[in-house]
Amino acid sequence: MSIFEYNGSAVVAMVGKNCFAIASDRRLGVQLQTVATDFQRVFKIHGKLYIGLSGLATDAQTLYQRLVFKHKLYQLREERDMKPETFASLVSALLYEKRFGPYFCQPIIAGLGEKDQPFICTMDCIGAKELAKDFVVSGTASESLYGACESMYKPDMEPEELFETISQALLSSVDRDCLSGWGGYVLIVTPTEVQERVLKGRMD
Repeated sequence: MSIFEYNGSAVVAMVGKNCFAIASDRRLGVQLQTVATDFQRVFKIHGKLYIGLSGLATDAQTLYQRLVFKHKLYQLREERDMKPETFASLVSALLYEKRFGPYFCQPIIAGLGEKDQPFICTMDCIGAKELAKDFVVSGTASESLYGACESMYKPDMEPEELFETISQALLSSVDRDCLSGWGGYVLIVTPTEVQERVLKGRMD
């Protein structure tokens, strides 16, 4: 078993019309044994920027703490919030710095940039970025998430339709992966508000 699969995870981000959604499952396991059913994988950087960290849970929490520290330094120095593109470069550089003993995480970054244009990207554990215009996935359920998102996604969805689409994609995908699941956690971010919702899924 790969170290990335040790805790199990499923994270997905999707773009709508001037909005985006980022969702994750809630299971924390040790291989096939479930340890917690309310584990957080999506973290807030600022009001319009979020990061989802799949992979090894301990590394995800360490990496998040380092990123919050770096972002606070940036805010003190620049007196403004970081743009999503800038933050993606920061995460990439931070991961590449540790390439010989990497953080076992595959981050997904989602945010609203200039003129509230949604930005999403993912990267591997050494910071190789992959930008997308529609959706990005990571975690142990990524293969089934690709299939579900490919078939369900359509461009320029309104926030409510986007929520329905990402939720159905997440729930149907984690049912096909025994290392992730136990409900879901969805954030819908628009220029004016952030909606946070918890999904109930199969409890097995």
